[in-house]
Parts: sequence; structure tokens; C-alpha cells
Amino acid sequence: MQFLRDRLIHLIITHKNRTVNRIVRVSRILKRRNKLARVQNYLNNKDILKEIHKSKISYCSYPDPKDSEYDVIIRSLGEIPKLMKGGAESEAKIARADRLTKLTVDAAAALGKKVKADSVAIDPATITDQDVVFRLMTWDHIPEAPAAIPKASKAKKSKGLVIDDSLDIFESEDDEPVVKLDIPVKYTKVNFQPFQHFKIDENGETICVGKSHWVGDLENGEFSKDHGKVTNKLAMMYMKLCERYATRSNWRGYTYVDEMKSTALLQLSQIGLQFDESVSANPFAYYTMALQNSFTRVLNIEKRNQNIRDDILEMNDLTPSFSRQGSGGHGSDGGHYEE
Repeated sequence: MQFLRDRLIHLIITHKNRTVNRIVRVSRILKRRNKLARVQNYLNNKDILKEIHKSKISYCSYPDPKDSEYDVIIRSLGEIPKLMKGGAESEAKIARADRLTKLTVDAAAALGKKVKADSVAIDPATITDQDVVFRLMTWDHIPEAPAAIPKASKAKKSKGLVIDDSLDIFESEDDEPVVKLDIPVKYTKVNFQPFQHFKIDENGETICVGKSHWVGDLENGEFSKDHGKVTNKLAMMYMKLCERYATRSNWRGYTYVDEMKSTALLQLSQIGLQFDESVSANPFAYYTMALQNSFTRVLNIEKRNQNIRDDILEMNDLTPSFSRQGSGGHGSDGGHYEE
């Protein structure tokens, strides 16, 4: 009996060791596979912001590529003295130091190294006034769009009034001047809010170091809104967002979900770069709201078309759709049609 007991214990221990060894081998294989083919996450705010920035840069002109990275977003040049006040503890220098620290941490993470931000933190005292880059949101370098004539002016012109742009008045055939209406200035439509980058020179003066929607030199270049493009990775993010949003329980059951996805993708391609980094750092919520509006718009259009189709069928004494039959109503407003 003692022999059988010892033999049973030996088999249990051997089997346990084999099982542990198998688990270890499988875990090693899985780790090796994960290193070779890591799952790419397209849906986090950090990467989306990075791709939005890269896409906007493709529409810009910078004599020095380093000036394409900004530290602070401002609405007027008058904010610069306030942001630079305080020397090494100024808001602008602290913002630049934080940005450079994050870039260092990300570069280390890309190489597979884990680095704490405190160990590689940039001291704001090492940053000079000439290093800080300001992004000014402005339309100054965007050409004005051709002014549209108001309806009231068109009516006057149809009555015999002639527009004289050189005199800035309307002149009728009876030589009776009519003051032209004030028309608000409208700029050429662009795919995102234009901006300029500014730095401070050695004399303390602000100088422009970059412009959006621009080609060529900053002084002798020209306006352009078609030479850039959205990065391939950001386009993949758009597609992934549409695919994932369409799998939600309140949308996936519709037969026209493909049309919803295509409409939402078109909407994202149009407004994707209009995200304002100065207002929020959450482009995922901005894109999700755009997807919701696009899906809802298609749903309302399809419901309206279905109601019209059911109304026509009922007026011809034919059987409408099951949804109309289940609702128990007649007509799009729930009433009866009368002839």
C-alpha cells in the first residue's frame, strides 16, 4: 500500500510539473506573437490629436519645420505679454516644457522603454523667450470671398438701379444715389479654422513663422486650400469609428445601416479637421456626436420616405408596411385620408 501511495504522489507531481511547463511555453509563445503583431488601437484621444495636427500641418507653410509644433493657442497677439510674464515660471514656458517632456516619454515608449515623466522632465528655466511658439487663430491671411448681393439690392437692381462699386453706392437711371447696404465680410471657405504661428525675436518683437492654407514663402507665397490631405491613419480612425458606432444595439438592426455609415464617413471627412484644440482635448466625443447626428439624419429621412410610401399604398387600398400596421394609424400624421 505504501508503494502505491508513493507512486500516486509521484504521478501527481509529474503531471503538475508538465502542466506548469506547458503553461509557461504557451505564455512565451503568446508574448512572442504579441511582439510581432501588436494590436493597433485607433480610438484614443492622444493618437487622434496627433493625427489631426499632422493633417493640419500638410496645409501649412513653415520655413523652419520645428516651428510647426505650437505651445500655446491664443486669440490675439495682446495675450503674449501676459503668457510670458513671470520669467521661467511663465505659462508659455511651462506649457512648452510639459510638451517636450511628453514627447520624450512617448519616444521612449516607442522603443519599448518605460520612463517616468519626473526623470526626464524639462526645466522651464532652460527655455528662452525665442523658443516658445504661439498659435494665433486669425483670418487675416485668408482672401475675402466675393460678396453676395442681398435680396433687397437685387430687387433694386431689377427696378432699374445699377451698382457702381467704385463709388460704393447704387445709382439709378434718374441719378438718385442710394447708399449701398453694409455687407459683412466673408472669407473664402476653408476646411478648418486658419491660424498663424508666431515667435518672439531677440528684440522682443513678434514675428510670423508659419501660416495655414499657404504655399511658398510667408511674404511672397499665396493662399491655397487644396494642397494638403488627411493622413492615412486618421482616415483609418474615421472608418473604425463608423464601423464601431454602427454595431451599437440601437443602430445595427436597420437594413440601411450601410447608408448610415457612408453618410457618417462623409461627414467626418468634411468636419474632421474643424476640431478646436483650444476648447477641448477630447476629439473622440466630438466625432461621436457627429456620428450620432449623421445616423439620426439618415434615420429620419428613411422614416419620412417610408411614411410617404405607406400613405400612397393606403390611398390605393394596398397593404402598407408592417410598422404602419403595428402602429394602428393611417397616414403619416395618424389620421385618415379623405378624398
